[in-house]
Amino acid sequence: MSVFGDGLDAAVQRSFTRPAPKSAPAQMRYLVRQLKGTRAVAQMLRISQRTVERYVKDQIRKPRPDLAARLDREVKNRWQPQVRARARQKAATTGGIVIDTRARLGYTAPIGSTDESRIRHLTVALPPQHAARLFDAQQAGADDRQLQQITAEALKDVYFQDGGRRAGSLEEVRFTDIEHVEFEL
Repeated sequence: MSVFGDGLDAAVQRSFTRPAPKSAPAQMRYLVRQLKGTRAVAQMLRISQRTVERYVKDQIRKPRPDLAARLDREVKNRWQPQVRARARQKAATTGGIVIDTRARLGYTAPIGSTDESRIRHLTVALPPQHAARLFDAQQAGADDRQLQQITAEALKDVYFQDGGRRAGSLEEVRFTDIEHVEFEL
């Protein structure tokens, strides 16, 4: 499960202007239109082409739980690409992104400072340049560990150093034991 990647996707999906198809036959028809054929959909979902055709004709209505999850994920990944792109563009240029997290946060600093990591609940508005880094890394296929590192660097800059106004000698922020992470555009 990708906590950071899924969180970014969920934030973007909240900007959709219309709901994605809900029923399995409607989702299957949407994917067939998007991928221009039942064979491509069957290969993507790892099911037979005949099964796809039966969903399209409403002969099957209720998929297995694992297929339902794959189907829902693929539809949401393709739903309203222009709206998705506009939401990412706005966050990366003007709006920024808000992160709400409960995790263990600590930092590496010179001897004599209180760098003890502890569970903190933070809600921090990250400026557009940090949102742009997160979305660019996600588009480039970054894994959850890399997205977590980018988020830790953003929190170091915005929360701990207040944009360079304090804690100038702070070296590294540790962002571990994540209980929850949620993003909002």
